[in-house]
Amino acid sequence: MPTIKLKKFQQISKGKYFHGVGRRKSATARVRIISGTGEMIVNEKEAKDYFGSKFAIDLIINPLKLTGIDKKLDISVLVSGGGKQSQSEAIRLGLARALVCYQPNLKTTLKKSGLLTQDAREKERKKPGLKRARRAPQWQKR
Repeated sequence: MPTIKLKKFQQISKGKYFHGVGRRKSATARVRIISGTGEMIVNEKEAKDYFGSKFAIDLIINPLKLTGIDKKLDISVLVSGGGKQSQSEAIRLGLARALVCYQPNLKTTLKKSGLLTQDAREKERKKPGLKRARRAPQWQKR
């Protein structure tokens, strides 16, 4: 049954859509929104099936709830890299950016709530002679 929805969604998304890109740690999400019934497809699966937790989905649809456009848009997402938490945060940023393309007057609302700000923190690289990025080997007396 989900494959029929996907094919239908792909045919619809060939028309006019708005897109946004979100990044968090090593996760990258490409988000497309079109007017519809409120379906969300992540990597060709339903969002509930892909994430499995309600917390991640609530985090993602936060920009939609804040602007009051919950059930008016269909969302298609391609996400790669990182873990589920980083992916959901990347999708949230991409969705907020796509909403700004969709309706530019929403920018002030999303900006005040901090949804258009990218969290640029990434894992620090390992340094030679150390166990991790900053963890030195344990000192031994003998």
